[in-house]
Amino acid sequence: MDYSIKIIHPEQKEFSQALVLIETTFDEFEAPDYSEEGQKEFKKFIQNENISQLIKNNQLLMWGYLKKDRLIGIVAVRPPNHIALLFVDKNYHRQGVARLLFNTAFEQIKTTTSQEITVNSSPYAEIAYKHLGFTKVGELQIVNGIQFIPMKKELF
Repeated sequence: MDYSIKIIHPEQKEFSQALVLIETTFDEFEAPDYSEEGQKEFKKFIQNENISQLIKNNQLLMWGYLKKDRLIGIVAVRPPNHIALLFVDKNYHRQGVARLLFNTAFEQIKTTTSQEITVNSSPYAEIAYKHLGFTKVGELQIVNGIQFIPMKKELF
């Protein structure tokens, strides 16, 4: 097996790699659909200090997909059941990386009392989440310039 999935903490080298991956992927695939306000709001959320604090306070769990020690994808969950971030390096889109990361998060969420997994999907990622079994539970919304479609997946 040439890949591994591991939990990521702020003190690990993969943490800074994760933040770069998130921002780079966002800039290329999602930012064009966002207003300037939305781009600033998202980048404020993914700042090192903010994400570090969320993880340290157990308000965010993050896993990374590593292929031969190179981080190529991340998933982050806000306990108990909300996917906050799911990003994959563009060279690995449509190769099952997001599904493997999602399955890792899914296994964690199944250990809670939650009956569903939720996500506020970007318009760009809506199709990917549908492939993972999510359904829309609302129409496109914009909050602080960030566009999202509320979606959920039943656990059982």
